Amino acid sequence: MSLTDILLQINPFFPEGGETQWWIYLLWILPIFFFIFYGQRLQMWMVLNDVSKSMRKLQGMKDNARKEAIEYAKSINPNVDPTERIDAFLEYFTIFPVDMDPHGIVPKVQHLMRVRDDRIKAEVRKMSSSMDTLTASKMENILEAATILHLIFKVVRHFYLMGKKTTSMFFLVQLQMIMPILLQEAEALNKAIGAFKAGQPIGDGIGPLIVGKMMLNKEKRTVAKETVVCEDQYNGRTLYLMKAEGPAGSVGEPGTAVEKLINEIGVNVNSIIMIDAALKLEGEKTGDVAEGIGAAIGGIGVDRFQIEEVATRHGIPVYAIIIKQSVIDAITVMKKEIAESIDKVTKSVFNVIDDKTNVGDRVLIIGVGNTLGVAQ
Repeated sequence: MSLTDILLQINPFFPEGGETQWWIYLLWILPIFFFIFYGQRLQMWMVLNDVSKSMRKLQGMKDNARKEAIEYAKSINPNVDPTERIDAFLEYFTIFPVDMDPHGIVPKVQHLMRVRDDRIKAEVRKMSSSMDTLTASKMENILEAATILHLIFKVVRHFYLMGKKTTSMFFLVQLQMIMPILLQEAEALNKAIGAFKAGQPIGDGIGPLIVGKMMLNKEKRTVAKETVVCEDQYNGRTLYLMKAEGPAGSVGEPGTAVEKLINEIGVNVNSIIMIDAALKLEGEKTGDVAEGIGAAIGGIGVDRFQIEEVATRHGIPVYAIIIKQSVIDAITVMKKEIAESIDKVTKSVFNVIDDKTNVGDRVLIIGVGNTLGVAQ
């Protein structure tokens, strides 16, 4: 039996036309054999090509962040070439403590973070001994963004090369699936560098901005590292207003500050109200305000643990007010929609005080976030 006879027998999948049109049948059959033997290779080539394009974008953003960091350091001290120091800084890493036994893990993490912050500040100070606090904080924030971009690129490149080396579709397909999210975060970090250089308030600073406005013209005192507090009166209640000390870029240590205020200074706080930026879900509007219960604070969890611990031990209710925004909004120059939420959030704060506290109570209000460009 010839090939033509075989093809004719599998009608009606092919058009009629007799032996003279056998080549039409081949046009149907050959692609099937091609995809059986080379389909996976074709798919891998397409995935590799897609991931490779994304990697080039990441590399461009990483190189731009490094260049911005070097140029900013040169603008501070033109007499010293900071390239070698910044390249070494980009490779800086932190080894987290063993967590097989979670008891006592929070103090260990807190200790590591303090050592890390002190080391970063010391490295930045070495660039120029005459650098003021605000400039140093800008340099620290730029270096943080450049370091994270550098790390994202290295991890993506690792999995890309591993997938290519082992010809494993699992590496590559998983990388392709998370790449849009990584690119979004990388783009946000890349855009944030401009805001850090200019010292302008970022979206994450809305909490400190609201509390800082309430603190204007009042006597402030430092209660923890880069964290200030002041007192005010409202409808028979004593308000304790707390935020990171601005306008330098810092989030302070609100967890330690709350512990000191209650445990060491002895302020009998009856309620805590926390104001913070929060990531919105797709479909929600930037600048929307929502109220809830619990410690509204991000980060690695040390400050949140301390506040929850103190609040639970003393039976203090914790109320949360959040301002919704995207990842990009949170670390780039504050949008108009976010800034316009100030009056609404302030009204919510006083509504909570009126509804949930009594005359004579002491209420602690904390503005959480990076206070870059936000004074008090």
